[in-house]
Amino acid sequence: MVAGPNNPGMELDLAWIQEVKVNLAAVKRRAESLGTRRCVKQQWQAGWLLRAVTCIDLTTLSGDDTPANTARLALKAARPIRPDIIKAMGAEELKITCGAVCVYPSRVKETVEFLAKYGASQIPVAAVATGFPSGQYSLDSRLQEIRMAVNAGAREIDIVINRTLALQHNWTALYSEVCEMKKACGSAHMKSILAIGELGTMENVYKASLVCMMAGSDFIKTSTGKEGVNAILPVGLVMCRAIRDYYERTGFVVGFKPAGGIRTAKDSLVWLILIKEELGDQWLNNQLFRIGASGLLTDIERQLFHWVTGRYAAAHELAMS
Repeated sequence: MVAGPNNPGMELDLAWIQEVKVNLAAVKRRAESLGTRRCVKQQWQAGWLLRAVTCIDLTTLSGDDTPANTARLALKAARPIRPDIIKAMGAEELKITCGAVCVYPSRVKETVEFLAKYGASQIPVAAVATGFPSGQYSLDSRLQEIRMAVNAGAREIDIVINRTLALQHNWTALYSEVCEMKKACGSAHMKSILAIGELGTMENVYKASLVCMMAGSDFIKTSTGKEGVNAILPVGLVMCRAIRDYYERTGFVVGFKPAGGIRTAKDSLVWLILIKEELGDQWLNNQLFRIGASGLLTDIERQLFHWVTGRYAAAHELAMS
């Protein structure tokens, strides 16, 4: 059994990075098959959807975020599915919660307090940092932002990499920056956001994934959610193959987080299938797999409501996420 992320990183191996080749046509064929090779129905689908709920990083990253927004999000993360639905499914003992709550650094302290108020202190708060979403800030300010978020109570930090360095293939400088960010995170888990929509090629995605893992990233994450292209299956496949390659060569375990554009229960099932087939059952938990989303939970709850009652809920019947 593979435990949670335990990636101490390693020395930068440029030879390994340079040997990377990606067969784009094969990647697309494989990605297209993921939603058709397996069919999860009936009670098994309901079970998979509950698993998906536990892997959601419930997220709000809006310019108009307020304490009211984060209070609502914290409560929804603590009680993501209506109690009557959980009872009808016989799932009370599972104590279903979301995997984390993801907010801007300035909202971390209040989110930690709200989770404690709702009896859900075990749910970690993740903070986006390092000049999210662009990363176009000085390294000193990006590192300070990490430290401030950790001091405010964040147990996970979602950093953004310097896409300029990746596009220039300056892997040494990128490795050095991510190492500094890892150090600034201290005991907090670090998720490295590649912003795949701005990396140009699949080979750059694979290489950036390796560099971040070599620098000690506990997770690699597809996107900020602010790019033109976010979490898509071909990119997820490439990143999962990089995680598997890294694990097989080093024995170090790294998690995976797709984010941006995952909005339906059906989408979440396909991502779970990807993880099961490419990384194995050991990764099918919120220690190693997260989905960054805001609207996804509502659709999952709606599908579970239908499973229990035989009808779809009206909007007012489900609490906002």
